[in-house]
Amino acid sequence: MTLETLRSICLGFPGATEDIKWGADLAFSVGAKMFCVVYLEPPHHVSFKCTPEDFAELVERPGLRPAPYLGRAMWVQEEALGETLDRAEMERLLRAAYDLVAAKLPKSKRAVAGPAKAGSDARKRRGVLKARGARKGRTRAKRRPR
Repeated sequence: MTLETLRSICLGFPGATEDIKWGADLAFSVGAKMFCVVYLEPPHHVSFKCTPEDFAELVERPGLRPAPYLGRAMWVQEEALGETLDRAEMERLLRAAYDLVAAKLPKSKRAVAGPAKAGSDARKRRGVLKARGARKGRTRAKRRPR
């Protein structure tokens, strides 16, 4: 696996971006939250977020360890890109990392597959609220004349 292959995988996810952090690290993010970081100087260390189950399994393998500073947040580091994980496994783990981070984003920042219709959500909410109010007897009471 090469650095370009890793870039193409990460940038293939909806809403994924890349930027340089800390001088020599290429960070891939979704909604301004990182899901993968690669050290640009050879050997390329790659770190990514993973599930607790994957974390427990991966850190037992040679060539993989808890990522420095991020290990407590379930990030794993491959000490040299492509030495331990093959392409298929790396793609699966990067997709899982992306999904974990994207799921924690607020709805306004989540990447959507298609364009949303303007105003449709607000109209739906108003209709739902009106229906709920009517069901619970929350209708306006008429004022009695004095």
